[in-house]
Amino acid sequence: MQRQNRAYLLNSSCSIEKNNIMGKIIAIANQKGGVGKTTTAINLGASLAALEYKTLVVDADPQANSTSGLGMNPKEVRKSIYDCMINQTNVKEVIVPSSFDYLDIIPSHIDLVGAEIEMINIKNREERMREALGTVKNEYDFILVDCSPSLGLVTVNALTASDSVIVPVQCEYFALEGLGKLLNTIKIIQSRLNTELEIEGILLTMYDARLRLANQVVEEVNTHFKDLVFKTIIPRNIRLSESPSFGLPAIAHDAESKGTQSYLNLAQEILDKNGIAK
Repeated sequence: MQRQNRAYLLNSSCSIEKNNIMGKIIAIANQKGGVGKTTTAINLGASLAALEYKTLVVDADPQANSTSGLGMNPKEVRKSIYDCMINQTNVKEVIVPSSFDYLDIIPSHIDLVGAEIEMINIKNREERMREALGTVKNEYDFILVDCSPSLGLVTVNALTASDSVIVPVQCEYFALEGLGKLLNTIKIIQSRLNTELEIEGILLTMYDARLRLANQVVEEVNTHFKDLVFKTIIPRNIRLSESPSFGLPAIAHDAESKGTQSYLNLAQEILDKNGIAK
């Protein structure tokens, strides 16, 4: 993270003592679009980096929004997660350092659109991302995989590669639509491909406290999923919305914004949940 913003955050938040931890891969998945997957990948990654946890963001969405949101031009990407999955390119050749301390990225490219068709006849095609990330897993504290809005083969690869999954759910009408299908997919992955996969948490996003509906969604999600729901709720926030246009996470765009502080709180909650922070 840029030094002035990292200093602000470390001084304004509770102190963290790092333990020796092995890398953890967390997929951020929901087949619904517009629920905050990319916003979460970028800003949670940047928050963990601000707290000096070495973090890798993997852009597994052919729209490449995490790539551009962290300051890269997708049109200039030479090697991407596509190359790792299709051509088995060494992932170390694909990782790009971001302009922020402790934060790297594996970019995406529009070529990823065709990956599912190209992998049809590949043996163990669900394992390609796990094989790629496994070579660098213990070089990072956290690896965050930004999944595409689908339950296709690339997302299955992400879930197979991951230790856990964060499910963003927007505080809007039809919030729970399709969530059952995603949870069923996770169960299938757990039974057939990745018995260790856990749900890291359900993350409520785009919350507006002024709206009765938003508060009803929060209540409904907490009633249904109880301890699976993160305590941190991500609000609707102008800084979160506009920061991608600058190629920056909100934490670098405005360290004092509500969106920034919410993602910093989420990072802290994940650290606490995993017994990493003291």
